[in-house]
Amino acid sequence: MSKNAKEAREYRKLRIRKKVRGTPERLRLSVYRGNANIYSQIIDDTKGVTLVAASSLSPELKGKVKGFTIETARQVGELLAQKAKAAGIEKVVFDRGGYRYHGKVKALSEGARSGGLKF
Repeated sequence: MSKNAKEAREYRKLRIRKKVRGTPERLRLSVYRGNANIYSQIIDDTKGVTLVAASSLSPELKGKVKGFTIETARQVGELLAQKAKAAGIEKVVFDRGGYRYHGKVKALSEGARSGGLKF
């Protein structure tokens, strides 16, 4: 048993990562949700390199987002999809990072889908 919520999330994250692997054809979209911001990146696991990243702190979202809301997470997903399209990335596999798939994590993935990424 884990001692606290953070350790429990780390166990879930490791369990998910055993199954979710990014390949050169389908890269991994990873999400980290902090208390005040949300971060996402597209990773090539074969090379161990981050290709595209976006967060609620990104300069492109300055003035557009207010606070850490579901709408902010959706805009981060859309920004990530724009950057991915510019880099020639279309297909990804979603790594929710041990978080439940609802709320801000779900909004980020829906924003990325509406931006044109295929999961």
